This record gives sequence, C-alpha cells and structure tokens, in this order.
Amino acid sequence: MLSIGIVGLPNVGKSTLFKALTKNPVDISNYPFCTIDPNVGVVKVPDERLQKLTRLFNSAKTIPTIVEFHDIAGLVKDASKGEGLGNAFLSHIRRVDAICEVVRCFASGEIVHVEGTVNPRRDIEIIHLELILSDLELVSKALEKASSEAKSGRADAVRRRDVLGKIASVLEKGKIISSAVWDENETLIINELNLLTVKPIIVAFNLSEDDIRSDKFDEIKKEQEGIFRSAFPDLAHVGLAFIATKLEQELSELSAEEAAECRKAYDVSAAYEGINGLIKKGYEILDLLTFITTGEDETRAWTVRKGSTAPEAGGKIHSDFEEKFIRAEVIPWNELLEMGSYGKARESGKLKTVGRDYVMHDGDVIEIKI
Repeated sequence: MLSIGIVGLPNVGKSTLFKALTKNPVDISNYPFCTIDPNVGVVKVPDERLQKLTRLFNSAKTIPTIVEFHDIAGLVKDASKGEGLGNAFLSHIRRVDAICEVVRCFASGEIVHVEGTVNPRRDIEIIHLELILSDLELVSKALEKASSEAKSGRADAVRRRDVLGKIASVLEKGKIISSAVWDENETLIINELNLLTVKPIIVAFNLSEDDIRSDKFDEIKKEQEGIFRSAFPDLAHVGLAFIATKLEQELSELSAEEAAECRKAYDVSAAYEGINGLIKKGYEILDLLTFITTGEDETRAWTVRKGSTAPEAGGKIHSDFEEKFIRAEVIPWNELLEMGSYGKARESGKLKTVGRDYVMHDGDVIEIKI
C-alpha cells in the first residue's frame, strides 16, 4: 500500500486535509501539536474508469486502489534538536513512502501561524532544514563508524566511507539527498540508511476558497509555481499540488450532487483538481501506474511501478500469476469500453495477446493465462 505522510508547521491545514481525505474525525483545534500520534487513514483513489467498466460488465463489486495517509504532528524549527515533538515527529516520517509538505498561502486573523507570518518559501526551508539535520546526524554516526573500519584497508570499507562522506557533504551544503545524482552502488548504501531526504516529496499549497475561483486560480497557481521553481531550482523532481483544505473538508461531508452545487456556488475553477490532484501527484512522484481487471465478479484497480512487465503485474494479483505466467490478453480500458465486450474486442483485434516481456501501461485491462 502506498503511504504518504502529511507534514508541515503547526496550523497550516494538515489535519483539515487529513479529515477531508479520510472523512475521519480528527482533532483540528487551533493550537500547535494537537496531533500527538499520527492519525492513519486509508483513502480510495478516485478512478472514473472503474465505474464505467463496472457498468459495462455489471460487476458485483468495484474495488479501487488505496493510499494510506498519515497525519503527522506539526514540525517546528529545531525539531532535529528536540524542539516541539522532536525525534518523535521525525521517526513517524521514516515510516512512509512519500512526504506531503503542506504550506499555508493565505493569512487568517483566526488561525495563528507559529512563525508569526505566512510565508510558504520560509516554511518549506524550515521543513527541509530539519529533515536535512536529522539525516546529517544519522549519516555522521555511520561515517564515524565507517572511517574506523576503513583503516583496515578493505576495499568495501573504504568505498562505504567515501560514499558516506559524499552523502554528508551534500547534507552539509543544505541540500536534500534526492536532489543529487547517485550511481547504483551509492544508492544501495543510501537505501540502507532510510534517510528522510531521499523520500519523494509533494508540496501542497493550501489556498483559501477565494484563491480557487475561476477568475483567480490559474494566476495564483502560476505565481506559486514560479516562486517555488525559482527558490528551489534543484528540486525540479518535487511534485506541486494546490488544495483548499477548508473547502475540501466541507465537500467531504456532502453527497456528490451537493458537492457539485457547492463548487458551483464558490465558482471553483475547472482547473482546480483538489484532492484528486494530490493523489495523482503521489502516483506521479513514485512512478506508479494503475492497471485493471474486470468482469462479472468484480472490477478492480491494481498498482505497479512504471516499467513493470505483465508477469510482474500478475504477481500483484497472485504469486502464481507471475510464477506460472504463460501469456496475457491486454487492451486499453477505453478501447474495451468502446468495443462493449471482450468478444467484440477479440474479433476486432483490439484485444492483444502478449508475452512475458510486455511492459504495462496505465489503464491497461489484463487477463492472465497460467
């Protein structure tokens, strides 16, 4: 299961976002550290393809893919030195696959900001600095041990010391590890350390309801993207999402029809993707794709890494499907919908038979033969 940790300074909208995502009641009181232990919620990934295929095959069940979100307590400056919740906060982040950094972009007379003013760039710098300092402490200890072992002259010990020295050098320059280029051997050592600044990052800009109106959203989004890319040129790999957490919380408590009316009343821009955009960014930065199995019993979405082969995709369904794989029949979901049935798709040549080397594409519908 994909897991994403929601982090940020206190009172920037983390727990409001979590509640909107999971519809779970959590404490969103207006004071720092109201979230002591990370709340965990499982979120269904919205996917209209499943609903359309379910209707086509009259499937008894529809099973989407899921994402696990962790609402982690607010970070403050000097968390790496024990301030705020210190190491408890940092240890929670080590458990997730990706980090969603929430930064507030609007001022509010009702909600205090722990730093006194609203400044997304400063907030991102504080978050990254604390993650860097935490990693540097861990790497420094590993480097001290490796330097001692390297005195033996063993090639592997010397190589490990040198790699750890390079890692420490990047961190000392105030850079996150994922911003540098590493070869395969270096990556193996990095992965052993479970560093925070290796994890893929989404920066979620928390906007006001007014910011996402149709006459404002595009301009505000472009402005924030420009500021971020200019301030952090080495973080081109970081995903950016834009979300109005307060509105999303309201929408999460409404029916689909009521939510549509609410969006209309707020004059929400058609380009605003909200929660769906945040989840899509999670898949994007982790290089994931979705494939589908469908029929009368169920229509179900599955998640694999981009570049996975048909047998590897089969292994997600059942280990036998990878081990005993012979061939598979594959068709893009929209072409199956257009054909109306597997039989017609097969007759038209749209349903293709593929072998072990077939690389999966997002939206592939697959049936595996073993």
